[in-house]
Amino acid sequence: MEDAQGGRYFDPDNLKRWETEKRLPTPIWHEAIARAYGLTTGEVHRAIVATKQYRRQGGEELSDVDRRRFMEAAAAAMGATALPGIAHARESIDGALAGENDGDLTYLETAFERHRGGYRGRAPETVLAEMQPDLDLLRLTLSRPHTTGARSELVRTAAGMAGLVAIIQHDRGDQPDANRWFSTAERAARESGDRRVTAWVLARHAMVPLNYGAPTAAAALAARARRAAGTAPSAASALAAAVMARALAAVGDQAGANAAVRDVRSIAERLDGPERADTWVGYPMQKHAVHLSQAYTLLGDIKAAYAAQDEALALTASRSVMTRALLAMDTAVCLRLDGEPGAAAVTAAEAFAQLPASYRTGLIRSRATALHAELSGRPQNELGQALAFEV
Repeated sequence: MEDAQGGRYFDPDNLKRWETEKRLPTPIWHEAIARAYGLTTGEVHRAIVATKQYRRQGGEELSDVDRRRFMEAAAAAMGATALPGIAHARESIDGALAGENDGDLTYLETAFERHRGGYRGRAPETVLAEMQPDLDLLRLTLSRPHTTGARSELVRTAAGMAGLVAIIQHDRGDQPDANRWFSTAERAARESGDRRVTAWVLARHAMVPLNYGAPTAAAALAARARRAAGTAPSAASALAAAVMARALAAVGDQAGANAAVRDVRSIAERLDGPERADTWVGYPMQKHAVHLSQAYTLLGDIKAAYAAQDEALALTASRSVMTRALLAMDTAVCLRLDGEPGAAAVTAAEAFAQLPASYRTGLIRSRATALHAELSGRPQNELGQALAFEV
């Protein structure tokens, strides 16, 4: 807020009063708020109008359904870029997991099903903004008493929702927050007693250190995921084996990585129904091919990597911009390994340049930066310019 108003002092307690709705910002603050949150003054005004309407309808006395509708309307009024309260939501969910609570299970289960479908062409920040009202409702429902069976279902849903937020934060490059959300998701999954959900959370968590330079830690998490998944074929067990293959390949354990590749191929062939769903919790053949592309790329098996990339691209929807960019980065690495550093730099630079701005941080930049470090001379300079590096 101080930056938004030219460096003049701003009382943080004033912001707290606005966030808790104890006081609404007067018109003198609307322009500064708009600058701080990347909104227009019209959007700020509409959010304030929505709050006034909420107050007129009874404030804290509103039912859960009415409050949820209000929060959705306020989120829409404020726009997708405003994400106040998301850290508070995680802390509140995490703090509530030990108690006996209740909630609107039917709605939350459908909300989880809706959110787990992936980006579908939307920016990560947009998906987080859409999830915010449901995360707030989840926090409220976790704070109520419930029967033992319903509690188990509720914390299973909490594990899934927390895991989805963690995935998005991972993709955005916010490793600390991704780890915190995955920790919350694991607590919820273990409380639910669902081994597959626990395995899914652990396997997804392993992708944070795997994709950001700590493959040994990733292998340890993937091993825990495989133990939790058990021997029955499932999307979670397939994902755990795929992540294990990539982690072992990254640390140079070729025998272990190839064994894990054989495992994941065997598991993937036996999946059907919901286990193969094209969602963040399923393991479709498209996702399988993407993981194999990365595993073979790390193993230096260029022929197998190219084949996996071709298969993955054929199965990838045009709106899956992140997946296509990741596959292009794998292709670029293979080109470098195949003695074509110039083509590698061009491939990576073009893939990066075609990305929407919201995807040019985090995971994609991490892959491009790793390739940049392996190049030299003119190819390195060309990729560096695309990444806005000074080489």
